[in-house]
Formats: sequence, C-alpha cells, structure tokens
Amino acid sequence: MKTGIIGLPQVGKTSLFQILTKAHLSAQHANPREAHIGVAKVPDGRLDKLAALYNPKKLTHTSVEYVDVGAIGQEALKDTAYAAHLRNVDALAHVLRAFEDSAVPLLHPIDPLRDAKNVEFDLMISDLGQIEKRLERLEKDLKKMKTPDLEKEFELLKRARAQLEAEKPLREMEMSAEEKKRIRGFMFLSEKPILYVLNIGESPELGQDLEEAVSKYKLTEIASRPNAAATAICGRVEAELAEMSDADAAEFLSSYDLKESGLARLIRTTYKLLGVISFFTAGDDECRAWQVPANSRAQEAAGAIHSDLEKHFIRAETIRWDELLEAGSEANARAKGTLRLEGKDYIVQDGDVMHIRHSG
Repeated sequence: MKTGIIGLPQVGKTSLFQILTKAHLSAQHANPREAHIGVAKVPDGRLDKLAALYNPKKLTHTSVEYVDVGAIGQEALKDTAYAAHLRNVDALAHVLRAFEDSAVPLLHPIDPLRDAKNVEFDLMISDLGQIEKRLERLEKDLKKMKTPDLEKEFELLKRARAQLEAEKPLREMEMSAEEKKRIRGFMFLSEKPILYVLNIGESPELGQDLEEAVSKYKLTEIASRPNAAATAICGRVEAELAEMSDADAAEFLSSYDLKESGLARLIRTTYKLLGVISFFTAGDDECRAWQVPANSRAQEAAGAIHSDLEKHFIRAETIRWDELLEAGSEANARAKGTLRLEGKDYIVQDGDVMHIRHSG
C-alpha cells in the first residue's frame, strides 16, 4: 500500500519523507519532479507486548510505503510523469505549513486551510479534465453503438463531473462497489483518501500544541469528511528524535509531556486511512504483524502469509492479542476457552492472533 506525500513548496514535505523512511536524498542532484520511494515501519505496541511474552528470535512489524513527489500545483499536475506517480498511490498525505522560520521564506501568510483547499481544487481540476475527455469519447462511441457497459460508465462519469463542478472531491461521492470498480482504472486524484499533516513549530507546550493544532488551524471540518483525517507533527522535533537512541527519545518526548512521536501517530493514521488492519502470528521463532484489508475472511488472511495456506486452509486458531497476554500462553488460553477455532468465512478483526491449520 502506497501513500503519496504532497504539499506546496517549503512546507517540510521532503524532510518528513526522509525522517519517516530514513532515506538520504541528495539535494544537489535531485530532480524537483522526481519521485522518491521509501518504507516506514508501522509502530504497534500490541506486537511489542506479544514479543515480550514469546521472546522470539525475530520481530517483524508491518510497513507503509511512502512516495515523495515534487511540490504540487496545476503546472506540476500537467506533467504526465508527475501525475502518474500520484495516480499510482493508494492515499495522499498533504503536508501543510503551520510553522514560522525566517530561514524558510514564505510566499503568503500561514494559512493551512487555504492551502488545503487550493491543492484540493488543483486535484479536482485535474480529474475534471480527465472526465471531460472520456465523456467526449463516450458520446461518440454511444452514437455508433449503445451497450449497457458504455451507458453505465457514461452516467457514472456525468455524476462524477457534477460532483467536481460543485467543488466536491470524488472521495466524498457515494458509489457502489461495482461503480468504484468501474472507475478504478482512471485513478482519480481527488478520489484518494487524504491525510492532512500539519507541520507546526517547536514550543515549550508542544504536547498541548499538537493536540490542539487541527482545531486551531480550522481543519476539523474538512478532516471529518468521508475518507479524510488530520494529524499534527513538529518536523524539527521529529528530526532530532530520529537521531536519538530509544531511551534518549523517550526521555526527550516526556520533557514535552508526549508519550509517542508525531511520526508514530502519522503512520498509524495513514494505515487506518488506507483501510487495512493488522493480525498477528506469534511464536518462539517469530512474532509478526500481517497487513490485510478490513473485512478480510480468515482464508484470505491466510493467503497474506502464504498462498499455500489459503489453498489448503482448514481452520484458524484465533484469539484477541490482549486475551492471549492475559492468559499468559496459548495452552492457558485453550484451557480457558478463549482460543477459538474459526472457519474460512470468519471476518478477521484488528488485533487477532492467528495460527492457520492447513492440509498442505
């Protein structure tokens, strides 16, 4: 699952990408519209607690892939290669500047809500241009020969055009599963789930400032819309944390009255926005988190581990991660009756610990 990091110039977008993915980019040779790809580990205290119980040889967290593209705008979106990078991501993280820094020039007064709306407008204009071209082609095709598929696509795209002309992004348009499948190939930019990331300045009251940032900068309403969310980070503090040991980082965070870094919150929020959940496998050899779409069946989850497990699936021994910790071992959980046997159609829940029984 890929998340594209977007933003206007001078918002801290590439710095955030580098901190998230621990990537080292050469500013000297960087193409401003070149895409950089990196992977960030998804922090999960549940998995860490399971590892403390099993003391495994290996601990494997799940991950989110981030793509950093150049500064966004209508001109950039006209660049085919630039737009293609964005079309190929599953969600967008829009970094918004909310910090003062004399070393980083400002073109306009700080206003994250204005910037969020302006970029959203650019995404919608890009989608509208795509829809207009396709509708023109469909009108010609329908004059030659009417088919149910062409008529359904034509009606759906007319609805999408009306949505955009009303200045509403496609992610807010109600569509059936069939309709979503029908337009999937267009990879519309305003249809992608979006996370607004406020990059605020450092302050003695940073913990409180991070908590209040979304409401302070008036993002509460747009972040509460369908397929949208918002969070806040302090890029300067995150850069310092990235250079510290775990012990030093914990002490540094507590000095700001913070229990975790902004990056940990950002990654988890991204993960949730992508519509995925984690289930776990746990044992002496490895404790591992696995990523599956929400509402996945047990047999499909087995396929995330290995295709053979899906093919030869019999049952899944299942228990909630906290119930397993409370029991102290699988044997105790089995004796208490909290370890269950589930069939192939069981809907996997976030935080399930599973052991797949198979005939292979």
